[in-house]
Order: sequence, then C-alpha cells, then structure tokens
Amino acid sequence: MLGCEPVVGSLTPSKKRDYRVTNRLQEGKRPIYAVVFNFIDSRYYNVFATVGGNRVTVYQCLEGGVIAVLQSYIDDDKDESFYTVSWACDADGTPLLVAGGKDGIIRVIDAGNEKIHKSFVGHGDSVNEIRTQALRPSLVLSASKDESVRLWNVQTGICILIFAGAGGHRNEVLSVDFHPSDIYRIASCGMDNTVKIWSMKEFWTYVERSFTWEGLPSQFPTKYVQFPVLIASIHTNYVDCNRWLGDFILSKSVDNEFVLWEPKMKEQSPGEGTVDILQKYPVPDCDIWFIKLSCDFHYNAAAIGNREGKIYVWELQTSPPSLIARLSHVQSKSPIRQTAMSFDGSTILSCCEDGTIWRWDTVATA
Repeated sequence: MLGCEPVVGSLTPSKKRDYRVTNRLQEGKRPIYAVVFNFIDSRYYNVFATVGGNRVTVYQCLEGGVIAVLQSYIDDDKDESFYTVSWACDADGTPLLVAGGKDGIIRVIDAGNEKIHKSFVGHGDSVNEIRTQALRPSLVLSASKDESVRLWNVQTGICILIFAGAGGHRNEVLSVDFHPSDIYRIASCGMDNTVKIWSMKEFWTYVERSFTWEGLPSQFPTKYVQFPVLIASIHTNYVDCNRWLGDFILSKSVDNEFVLWEPKMKEQSPGEGTVDILQKYPVPDCDIWFIKLSCDFHYNAAAIGNREGKIYVWELQTSPPSLIARLSHVQSKSPIRQTAMSFDGSTILSCCEDGTIWRWDTVATA
C-alpha cells in the first residue's frame, strides 16, 4: 500500500439520508463547546450533555424533535469556561459527567443529583478534551494545555498515569482517544502538529491497582509514560481531533478535511514507524481550530460542523468516501464546535459559538 495516493471523497452527496431541523434551543449567551450522547449506558442512549461557560446541562431527545432539560450543574467559579464533557460511570453504574475547561480542574458530576462527586486537581493548565474508556467506563483520559495527557479513575479519584516527558507533546494537547478494543492503546494530538500513539501495557498493573487502592488518592504511585510507540506527522498545522476507527485513525487539522490513516508500528524501535494515509474527507470552511467530529455508536458515519454553521456527514466504511448529507439552515451561521450523532445516527446535534443547540433528524422516506 505504501506510496499509493490517498482516496479523496467527492463533495457531491450520494444522498443516502435526508435530515431536517426539528429543534433549535438558545441555551445562553456563551459559546457551547461540546455536546455528547451517553453511549456508556443503554438506558440513556437518548440522553446528551452540553457544556458552555460554567454550566453543564443534561437533556433528553424525545420523539417529534422534542428536547427536554433534565439537569443543570453550575460551577461555583463563574469565570470557569468548560470546553469538554464525557459520560462515565461509578462502580454501581451511576451515570457520571466528567467536565473540564479553562481552570484545569476536572469536575466529576453525579448526573442524578447535580452534585460534584469528585474534583481532580493535577493539570497545570486548561483541559481541552476528556474521553471515557468504553470497555471500563470508570477510566477517563484528559488532554491539557500543560502538554500532558492524564489517565484517571473516577471511582477512586486516582490519577494513574501521566503521558508526558521526553517523548511527549511539545505544545497544548487538544484531543485524546481510547482504542475501541485494545484496552492498552490510546492516541493523542495537539498544537505540536503530531499525533502520538501510546501503550499502557507495561503500566497496566497500576491501572488495576487504582481500583483497589486503600490510601489517599494523592499517595498513589502515579507513573509517567514518557515515550509513545509512534509519532505521526500527518498534518502541517495544529491537530485538534483524533478518533480511532478500528486500528486506523481519523484526525483533522485546520485544512478543510479530515484524514483516515493507518499507523504501522515498528515493535523493535518504539517511536518510529510509518503511516499510510488511506482516505481524505473534505469539509469546506473548516479552517479554524477546535472543531471536533463525532460518530454514531458503530462508527458507520462521522458528522462534523464548520465555521459557517454547516454540517457534513460522511460515510466512514466505504472507499472512496461517500458524503451522506450536507446540512445547512438559513439561521445556522455560527461556527459549530462539535456535533453528536445518536446511537444509530438518526439524530445529529450541533452546538455553536452563539450558544445554540440544533437538532437534526432523518426524514423517513416513503
């Protein structure tokens, strides 16, 4: 495969699906940076959370485009600006929301009672993204402006691992993701223009210990992971989103596209290795940073907004890439920071710089 040109998708939609706007909410004045469905717990697949300013809000998508507000958590610090939120759960299955932002303090919120369950202090600067390990949903990763990624246990409040140091990122880390099936593997990317793949395999005993630790969380022997297993220079500018697609990676920068590529590790010499760029998915007017893509539960499709308030929905599992839909509405003109696709992809949410949330639903074809 090496040396083959990547396959570029065409922006002519092959119109696999029709979506229409079924709701638009004005949440507040402040930008909404993140929106995410709960894929952790099948009881709550239609529940989603947003963050904007110092507020975390939980909603439910109901039939006929209805969006019901379930809960709202407002941080004591009115200057806090949350940038990211992820669903997780406690030992007994209680749904938790894990939010972070400008202050660098990670809030673990009990989604049932709007109370702080735990606060994680450790990052030396703002938190740009939080992701949950779907296979063990009490493990979360945080990516920070302090150039590190941290692994936390939300049950015990322990910071288990810090991915930073000699081989770490050299600027803000903007995005992080757990591998869907290889529990040891993560990917991170950021303002140093690289994507780094890390392995937790030799540190896994510490992960296990974090569940049974009896002492204070601060006394846990947190370990530094200093060297990634692969450093990929796919992009020539900031990389603000990376997501695993099986063993492949989807990543995006500020050049109006996202890219699918295959990392090829050299087992003998960590850090080295090659990459094979497989496909490119164009997204016009997507040239500002901090715009994140989202996928449905089975990673059949990806939805991504742009700075003009439009959404592009790409089919992921086809070659060449095929555009499912291009969504635009005359009143949606503000940059879309993130989208959220529902479990089966039939609903797409977008959250915007102007404080609005938009809901799109597939139109049943006769």
